Amino acid sequence: MIFDKNKVRQAFAAASDSYDGVAHLQREVGMALLQVVDRANQYGAVLDIGCGTGFLSQKLLDLAPCDNLIALDLALTMLQTTRRKLAAYHNVQYVCADAEALPLATASVDSVFSNLALQWCGDLNAVFADIKRVLKPDGQLAFATFGSQTLQELKAAWATVDSYAHVNDFYDEAYIIACLQQAGFKAIHSQRQCYQPRYASVLTLMRELKHIGAHNVLPGRNKGVTGKQSLQRMMAAYPCATQDTSITATFEVIMVRARA
Repeated sequence: MIFDKNKVRQAFAAASDSYDGVAHLQREVGMALLQVVDRANQYGAVLDIGCGTGFLSQKLLDLAPCDNLIALDLALTMLQTTRRKLAAYHNVQYVCADAEALPLATASVDSVFSNLALQWCGDLNAVFADIKRVLKPDGQLAFATFGSQTLQELKAAWATVDSYAHVNDFYDEAYIIACLQQAGFKAIHSQRQCYQPRYASVLTLMRELKHIGAHNVLPGRNKGVTGKQSLQRMMAAYPCATQDTSITATFEVIMVRARA
């Protein structure tokens, strides 16, 4: 899968100020992720890939002891927000880097966590191989990522208007597990859950996606301005959740834990 990485960086950098105000699903998923990990053996060096504004980083610091936490994000402004939030913690390192090219030494990390970030990586085989490289033997990997059914209603509604890629595509569970196996991970456990939050309107959903930096970053997107008529046609095609104008959106979340 190909993502425009510059667009990903720009989108999340622009969303750093608005992210916390609308990232309700991200926090809910992050808390669920913490329930499936082995916190009893969380020690040493811990890496949080795609730390965003630091929600999961802070929870990891508070819920289990670790010698050192590495907060890593592609967007510098996100990382700066995390640094301000975690100013009271003295065992945190901040790294602005791409998850697809980790600037860390081999076998230098005891645990790796990632909450709703790995879906923005174009080459999962390379990502998991590099995570396996930086993990110590039997180190823990735990992550949550969006699955292929995410935003299926929005995608179907846009498909009635034109053939452009208005909505990002995401990996399915079988492919994710296959990539982990190819990278050499063992004891792989996965579970999937569909979240369907309600929104006042399609425009409300689209604004929230923009505010969390999750709008379209696919290279096949329409690079022009979407016309008002096309937007209205898409909204008319979007299935309503109730008899009023409110709608729901599907977010398929895949949670995985594995050992190096």
